[in-house]
Amino acid sequence: MVKDNAELNRAETLNRWRLILGESSEEGLSNADDYSPDDFKYTEVDEILGYLYNREYGEEQGYRKGGGRGSSDLTVPKWLHKVRELFPKSTIEILEKQALDRYGLTELLTDKKLLESLEPNMNLLKNIMQFKGRMKGDVLKSAKKIVSVVVEELRRKLESQTKASIMGKRSRYASSSVRSLRNLNFKQTITKNLKNYDKNNRRFVIDRLYFDGNIQSHNKWDIIIGVDESGSMLDSVIYSSVMASIFYRLNALRTKLFIFDTQVVDLSDRLEDPVDVLMNVQLGGGTHITKALRYGETLIENPGKTIYILVSDLEEGYPIQHMYKACKDILDTGCKLLVLTALDFNGDTVYNKHAAQTLSNMCAHVAAITPNELADWIGEIIT
Repeated sequence: MVKDNAELNRAETLNRWRLILGESSEEGLSNADDYSPDDFKYTEVDEILGYLYNREYGEEQGYRKGGGRGSSDLTVPKWLHKVRELFPKSTIEILEKQALDRYGLTELLTDKKLLESLEPNMNLLKNIMQFKGRMKGDVLKSAKKIVSVVVEELRRKLESQTKASIMGKRSRYASSSVRSLRNLNFKQTITKNLKNYDKNNRRFVIDRLYFDGNIQSHNKWDIIIGVDESGSMLDSVIYSSVMASIFYRLNALRTKLFIFDTQVVDLSDRLEDPVDVLMNVQLGGGTHITKALRYGETLIENPGKTIYILVSDLEEGYPIQHMYKACKDILDTGCKLLVLTALDFNGDTVYNKHAAQTLSNMCAHVAAITPNELADWIGEIIT
C-alpha cells in the first residue's frame, strides 16, 4: 500500500509539472519511468488554460496567434462554460479578468448571453466602462444592469460610514441615548445639577448626566467635485461618482459633480443615479485641468462653507502655470481645496509629484485616500 501511494504521489507530481510546463514538456516527462502523455489526467484543464495563456506566444514558436494550439474547437462561449465547470469562483474571476484585460477577449462584453453569465464585480464594471462605446441595444441594457448591481453593492458598503462621519455633528438641543465622554455636555450637566450642590462638603452631587445628540446641519456645506476622466483615473472615477451620489443624499451637504478631459460635463442633475453618471464617462483623451478648475469656480456661492475636491493625476495638457493660478484663486476665495491624486482602496497612484508639491505649498490639501478617509475628512471640516 505504501508503494502504491508513493507511485500515485509521483504520478500526481508529474501531472502537475506537465500542467505547469505545457505540452512541449511531454517528451522530457515521458522519459520518466512509468509516465507517458496518455497518463496526463488534466487534459481538459490544460486545454482551457491553453486557450487563454497560449496567446503569450507567436507562430514562430508553434502557436497560433488567435488562440490555443492543435485542433481545439473551443470558442469563447464554450471556454467560459468550461471555466465555470472546472474552477472555483476565485479562479474564475482571475481568468475572466485576464481574458479581458490582458488578452482582449472583448466578445465577453459584446455578446449579451456571455456578458450576463459573467460575475458582477468591480473588475467587470471597469471593463464595461472601457468598452461600453462598442455596446449597442440589448447588450448595453445588460451592461447597465450589471453596473447597477455593482454600484449598489459599493454604495451600501460606503454609505453607512459616510453618514456616520459627516452627520455626526453634535447638537446641544437634543439629548442622546449614546453615553460616552466624547458627547458629554459638561455645561448642561453642571447647570442642571446646581440644585444638588453640597455646601458642607463643597461638591456637586450629580444625579443625571446630559449628553449631546446628533443633528443634521441646517447651514449646509457645498461640495464641488471635479473628476479627471482620463484612462489612468478609472478607479477614482468610479469611487468619486458613488461618493458624490452618497453626499447628494445627505441633508448637510449640497453636492455638485462634473467630469472633464478637454471639455467639462456637469452631472450634478444626475446624482440621484450613479449608474447614469458612470455611463456618461468617456475615458481617455486629453486633459485640460485649468478649464475644469475655472468651471468649478463658477459654482462657488458661499466660499467659507465650500469644499472643492479635484480628483486628478495633475498631468495637465496645457501650460501648468495656469493650473496653479486657478488653484490659488480658488484658495483665495476662502474655499477648502482638496486635491485627490487617487480615490480608491488600492493605494496605487501615479501622478505629477512636482505639481502635487506645488499645490501643497499653496496650502491645498493633497493626498491619495480611501473613500472612507474622504468622508472622515469632510466630517472634521463641517463639524
